[in-house]
Amino acid sequence: MKNSVPYMQIRGGSSKGIYFNKADLPEDIEQRDQIILDIVGRDIRQIDGLGGANPLTSKVAIISPSSHPEADVDYLFVQVVVGENRVDSSPNCGNILAGVGAFAIESQMVTVTGDITHVRVNMINSHNICELVLQTPNKQITYAGDARIDGVPGTSAPIICNYMDIEGSICGSLFPSGKQTDWIHDTAVTCIDNGMPVILIKAADLGKTGYESCDALSSDPIFRQKIESIRLKAGVLMGLGDVSNKVIPKVSIIAKATKRGDICTRTFIPHNCHSSIGVLGAVSVASSCLYEGTVAYEFVAATKGNDRTISVEHPSGEFIVRLESEYQEGMRVIKKAGLLRTARLLSKGEAFLTDATLKILNKEKN
Repeated sequence: MKNSVPYMQIRGGSSKGIYFNKADLPEDIEQRDQIILDIVGRDIRQIDGLGGANPLTSKVAIISPSSHPEADVDYLFVQVVVGENRVDSSPNCGNILAGVGAFAIESQMVTVTGDITHVRVNMINSHNICELVLQTPNKQITYAGDARIDGVPGTSAPIICNYMDIEGSICGSLFPSGKQTDWIHDTAVTCIDNGMPVILIKAADLGKTGYESCDALSSDPIFRQKIESIRLKAGVLMGLGDVSNKVIPKVSIIAKATKRGDICTRTFIPHNCHSSIGVLGAVSVASSCLYEGTVAYEFVAATKGNDRTISVEHPSGEFIVRLESEYQEGMRVIKKAGLLRTARLLSKGEAFLTDATLKILNKEKN
C-alpha cells in the first residue's frame, strides 16, 4: 500500500469535500473507509486530517468511469461522521455532486465537447441519474461566472443539476410509509423521499416558531430528544430500519416563509441543526409542497400546474427548486428536479496516510 493517495478538494455547492478516483483506492470497503478516515480526520476537530470539523466539510466523493448505458461517470458519496471515527455511505449529497463534473473533466475522465459540456452522473448511493450542465468555453472548464448561491461568498460559473426520476430513490417510493401524513408521538409528520429521505414536522407542533437560530435549536436537549425519538420511529416506517447510527432520514421543521420564499426550514443532519439545507433535502421539501395532505401543503398558496418553482428558505438563504411533473393515472409524478449550483477546484495533490493505518493495511495485504 502506498503511503499517499491522489485527491482533489472541491467546493461543491455550499459544501466542500475530498474527491478521489476510485482506481486510487482499495477495492476492499473496510480498507477504503480507513483510508478515508485517515485523510479527512478521525477526531471531532479533525486536526489530523483535511476535514473542517463540520459535516458540511467532511464529505467524500469517489468517482469512476461508468458502465451504465445512460451515464458518463459513477459517483459514490461518503459522509465522514465527525468525531465518531466512522463513515456513512447510505445518504446522497447533491452539493458534492455539483463538483463531480469538474473532477471528471480535471482528471480527463470526461472529454469536453464544446462551450457547454453535459456530464451524466450515475449516483451509486441512490441508483439515479443526474445531468450536470457545465460551462466549458474554448473547451476549458471555467469556475468564473456570475452565478450566486446562498451560503457561498462571491460568484462562480453556473452548474445546472437536472435530477431525473428520483422519486423513492432510497426508500422505494415518494411517500415510503404509504401515507402523506403519519402520526408519531401525537405529532403529525410527512415522510418523503424525492432524492433524500426527509421527515417534515411543523415547528409549531414542536413548540417552536421555526425561525430560531441553529445554535438555539441544537442546544435544546429536550427538543432534540423529541425529534430524535420521532426520527427513529419514522426510520422504521420508511423502511430504513434502525437509523440510530445513520444520518438519514433527515428532519426538517417547517414554518411559513418570512422573506420571498414559499416555505421556511430548519434541518437536522441528523441531530444538529445546520446553517443551510442539502440539495436533495431541499428537493424533498419542495416536492412535499405539491401534495395535498402533507404537513407542508398549507404553506404554498398555489400548487396547480405540472411545472412549479418552489423556494425553500433556510438559515443562510434560500434554495430554488424547479419541479417538472406529469399526471399518471390521476397521480402527480415528479419527473425532473432542476437546481442551480456552483463549484470550484480548491486544491489537488497527494494525501498522506498515518503510519498506524499503513501498518494495518500492509499487514492485511500480507
